[in-house]
Order: sequence, then C-alpha cells, then structure tokens
Amino acid sequence: MRRSCSTSFQTEPSVTTVMESRVLSIQSHVVRGYVGNKSATFPLQVLGFEVDSINSVQFSNHTGYAHWKGQVLTADELNVLYEGIKLNKVNHYDYILTGYSRDISFLEMVVDIIQELKKANPSLVYVCDPVMGDQGAMYVPENLLPVYRDKVVPLADTLTPNQFEAELLTGRKIHTEEDAVEVMDLLHNMGPETVVLTSTDLPSKHGDSFLVALGSQKTVKTDGTTTIQKICMNIPKVDAVFVGTGDLFAALLLAWTHHHPKDLKAACEKTVSVMHHVIKRTITYANEAAGPGNRPSPAQLELRMIQSKADIENPAIVVEAKVLQRS
Repeated sequence: MRRSCSTSFQTEPSVTTVMESRVLSIQSHVVRGYVGNKSATFPLQVLGFEVDSINSVQFSNHTGYAHWKGQVLTADELNVLYEGIKLNKVNHYDYILTGYSRDISFLEMVVDIIQELKKANPSLVYVCDPVMGDQGAMYVPENLLPVYRDKVVPLADTLTPNQFEAELLTGRKIHTEEDAVEVMDLLHNMGPETVVLTSTDLPSKHGDSFLVALGSQKTVKTDGTTTIQKICMNIPKVDAVFVGTGDLFAALLLAWTHHHPKDLKAACEKTVSVMHHVIKRTITYANEAAGPGNRPSPAQLELRMIQSKADIENPAIVVEAKVLQRS
C-alpha cells in the first residue's frame, strides 16, 4: 500500500537569491579520463558555475592511448543541439568556453553561435583556447588558422594560446620577453582583453626546470581610460606527458578571472597553483602505480581531478606572478 505524504515548505524572506553564472562549454568528451569537457566541467562546478556541455567529439579515451573509438559531432548536429536550447529559451549564458576543433565548418558554426549569444547578452565573456599546435608543428588542418585569426579571436574576451599558437595568430616570432609582450599587445589589438601565453620556450631565470608563462590584461575603467597589467610566471616543469592540462587551464582561468575580474596576477596565481597541485598529485600516483623503473601508461597519467577537489576550491599559492607592467 502506497503512503502519500504532503509537505509544505516556506521560504525565508531574508534569503537573498544568488545570481548564478552559466557556462556553455563546447569541447571534446571522453568516456574514460580527463580531456576537453571532462577536464573543464568538474573544476568549474566546484567553483560555483553551472556548466552546459556540448561534446564536439565523444571518444572512448584520448588519442594518446594505443586504441580509441568514438564519434565526431558535425556542424549540422551542433546546430541542432543549439536550436533545441534556443527553442526552450534557455540560451542565456554568462560565459562561453571553447577548445579543440578539427573541422572548419564546425568552427564556423561555433562562431555563428557565439555571435548570436553575444548579441543576446552583450556582457557575455568568451574564453577561447585556440588549439592549433605546439613546438613548431600544427596538429589541426592549416585552413583553420585564418578562421581562428579572422573570425574567432576577434570575438574572444580571453585568449589562452601557447607560444606557437600566438606566433601563428600574429605572424610574429617570440625570442625574448619583449617579443612576448609585443605579441600579447598585437593579440589585444585583434580583440581579446585578456591574453595568457600558457607556455613559452623562453629561458627561465630559475633554470631549465622551470617554464615561463606570461599574461596581459586590459581593463577599461568607468571614465573610459584603460589600465594594463602584464605578468610573468616561472612554473615548475614535470617530466611526463599529460593530456587535458590545457583544457583545465582555460577552465580555471575563466573561473578565477570571474572571481578576480581586474587582477590578472591573482587569477593566474590561483590557476597555475591549482595546475601544479593536480599535476603533482597525478605524477605521484602514476609513478607509484607503474612501479620502480617503469614509465607510467596513459591510463595511469590521467589527471587526478576528483582527488584534487580541495586544491581546486582553495589552492595554496605555490607559483607567484611577477608584475612586468602596470599602467
């Protein structure tokens, strides 16, 4: 016999409704492991964001494994999903986050969606990781470069290229810190107010075991004047190949620039420190799982994301950013 129960709830009149921030994340998805949306969603949720995910691909695992299977979302299928969101009038977003794309028609459909969402909400912030290549080699079709340069980057508010991607977008090589600053200024002129070079080949003053990253943020004040903050970070290197770290970085930067909208130094310190904790926990686990003298497998090197929840929420700052310019 089913027992029915009626319960009434009363809302406290003194409780203030908290405005939630909602992110549309268009990235890859894997069943096993952490890359793309799997890398971005959990940390964003932990840091208080609602995340709507569109999976550009659905693979069994990332392609660094010996085997992988899956499906790729077409531009038409992307449009169908977006139309469903729009028909229900739930297409209002505070942020858009995009990562890896291999198909020109898919990327152009992403551009169309972003333009429409920005028209509906002019204060929407678009965070773009322009994934094209690294270490002098492109791993996407070359015809994506003009789409990124001419259509995607002008829409972006925050851009997170590595050195090679920044060089591709600007046509300028980076050999010195001054070159890097100039390239970031060129990227600002293309549209983004915040630019972070997530990795460079520049020598670190701390030695070969450190990686140099740089950032630049233009902020328009209420009186119309512009302030610029430029920073440099020396990040400890880890001797292993991790997948999904770029996706994690972009998601964390989105979150921490939301919490520190006019302080790139604080946002980057928290972003990079979380990365350090996650990677350190991952390599420790992977080495123990592999055993002495053995190189960890791709499965063992999957990011220890869930185990790093506390560090994502409240990271101990282990990398400090040096201010190069504040004006």
